[in-house]
Amino acid sequence: MDNAGYTTLTRQSGLLSEMQSIANNIANISTTGFRREGVVFSEYVKALEGDPSLSMATANVHITNLEQGSLTQTGGAFDFAIEGEGFFMVDSPEGPLLTRAGSFTPNQEGELVTADGLHLLDSGGAPVFIPTDAGSISLSADGTLTADGRPLTQIGLFSPTDPADLAHRDGVRFAAPGGTEQVIGGAVLLQGFVENSNVDAVSEIARMIEVQHAYELGQKFLDQEDERIRSVSRTLGG
Repeated sequence: MDNAGYTTLTRQSGLLSEMQSIANNIANISTTGFRREGVVFSEYVKALEGDPSLSMATANVHITNLEQGSLTQTGGAFDFAIEGEGFFMVDSPEGPLLTRAGSFTPNQEGELVTADGLHLLDSGGAPVFIPTDAGSISLSADGTLTADGRPLTQIGLFSPTDPADLAHRDGVRFAAPGGTEQVIGGAVLLQGFVENSNVDAVSEIARMIEVQHAYELGQKFLDQEDERIRSVSRTLGG
């Protein structure tokens, strides 16, 4: 296979990766706190002495879209949403993770946890505790949580030190290998709301059609190139 064939193959691989990313976005249109992902294409060029240069496409870098999702009112005392920048922080076996999915419930010890049992952390990195005898729970815009008018703690808002330094751990949670910092100002916390996925169905489907068309064109080129090589081989062999 010549350079054009290898270049097309790497492009096809990248398009397949993007198609998988788009399919995952569409599958999570209704997932609370989900963040749309895209694929970054780059080009690797190798100069060969005496021969044409070799160009390869790569698409192994995923980028997370941090645009605000729409909010849905639930009325739940432990459903929280962020309006603005920042993430909630939850504790996990591999360390703290960031998320925009703000639906929590108290466990048997009175600590707020996610549906799969990960602890919500306050601004100091400690689990958020709700007294078992608490009657009215209120959350102020700055994250201060109160029970029956008595302050309990302040829910922490965090962001990655480098916005591009987010590594997906599952659909709604991220690691920040480069570290995190507290968000001071610029965000409002709402009680009784959750944030929806920021995936736009129309644009994702349109992009899927574009990628599928590009992939089909690449496959057509590979088929034609294969037939050309076979034809040359038959001619020379004859």
